[in-house]
Amino acid sequence: MATVPSANNRVQLRLRLPSRPGMLGRVAMVIGEAGGDIGDVVVLDETREYTVRDIAVDACSLQHEKVIADAVRAIEGVEVLTVADQTFALHDGGKIEVTCKMPLATRADLSMAYTPGVARVCMAVHDDPLRAYSLTIKRNTVAVVSDGTAVLGLGDIGPEAAMPVMEGKAMLFKTFGGVDAFPLCLNTKDPEEIIATVKAVAPTFGGINLEDISAPRCFEIEDRLKAELDIPVFHDDQHGTAVVVLAALINALKLVQKPVESLKVVVSGVGAAGVACSKILMAAGVQNIIGCDRSGAIYRGRTENMNVMKDWYAEHTNPAGERGSIHEVIAGADLFLGLSGPGTITVDDVRRMADRPIVFAMANPVPEIMPEEAGPYVAVMATGRSDYPNQINNVLAFPGIFRGALDCRATGISEGMKLAAARALADTVSEAELRPEYIIPSAFNPAVAPAVAEAVMQTAIEEGLARITGGEVPEFDAMTR
Repeated sequence: MATVPSANNRVQLRLRLPSRPGMLGRVAMVIGEAGGDIGDVVVLDETREYTVRDIAVDACSLQHEKVIADAVRAIEGVEVLTVADQTFALHDGGKIEVTCKMPLATRADLSMAYTPGVARVCMAVHDDPLRAYSLTIKRNTVAVVSDGTAVLGLGDIGPEAAMPVMEGKAMLFKTFGGVDAFPLCLNTKDPEEIIATVKAVAPTFGGINLEDISAPRCFEIEDRLKAELDIPVFHDDQHGTAVVVLAALINALKLVQKPVESLKVVVSGVGAAGVACSKILMAAGVQNIIGCDRSGAIYRGRTENMNVMKDWYAEHTNPAGERGSIHEVIAGADLFLGLSGPGTITVDDVRRMADRPIVFAMANPVPEIMPEEAGPYVAVMATGRSDYPNQINNVLAFPGIFRGALDCRATGISEGMKLAAARALADTVSEAELRPEYIIPSAFNPAVAPAVAEAVMQTAIEEGLARITGGEVPEFDAMTR
């Protein structure tokens, strides 16, 4: 359960209150005593006898919402008309829709948008397939593909249950990057079927964003699609997380004044995100990374609870061959990177880290250690949550990364493009702004996506991955056949 109320558990209480002085104040006092945080209060109806109000209240959990509502019901004279969970209300009917870019108001409109005029456009693309980028939605459209096997911290919940997350992802693409995205939740866990399906639908899209596919299958799926498609393929759980983690670390190291080469990093969780974060940290210069799973530290020669990716991890990390539980190997660590689950480490573990330690505890919704616990013992603390400072959130990376890749019509997303994205993201926090509570910008900072997009696009051009290498992307294609 969350320790502080948040909008994640916002409930709207519709109340009928007697029209006498002090009633609203009494309601507010009861809500506060129950631990709720009052937001908007709206008057819907008012007579001499009663007032109907909607009161928005942030709670800590679903159970806490019920506690608050019951406390209000117990007030003499107050009638609770409805209790509406605002998160469910927001999802009612889905969160995205398809709209037309121009009206179909006349027969002339219809003849150009559809038959017979559309036939000429079809043949233009047939004769030059690259014109699909200017004559169809391909230029600005990404598929958000999932099989629902690793959704948030919920695990394998299936494709239908994954849809709310994928719809949300599409909203983030549009809001922060101006990219049109559409969810494709697949009713198969077979890597070969997923690969074949994505390849079959790829002509429609300018990029593929893989999402919430469990490890180790996600590694094979991404690698195969990157090799077999000529459009960007990006597993956001891996690389989006990695880009934001590196950006946060770049700025955290400015505060603790430690060189990246000297760091000891302990990673909790060696799944998709853990492996990708480790790889990008190594590419940035980190030399000593120790990954831990439920069986403890991963080291060369370990046989218990291994797979192909963990075998790779064992060969390329933990140079000193440290063994034991995470509570043992965390001693002397400069950075704890949590990508696992709640309560993984303790205050005693943090106190045994190196001087001026950095803790990125990113399990959601409950991190590996709560900021209230670790805060007194760390130099910099970050989580994956929006209700604490320094939220390490993929939304800071993927909209700008795809914006840049789409704008130069990149054929892929390279390690160099990811590193460039991380550095650009870090640079959006100025020296004057940088402090322990602000190492990473807000998702609503309008400078973020353009900065990341520009860095990605320039790197793609330098690396020969861009189909467009200079000038502006054409806004329209008015050429005739």
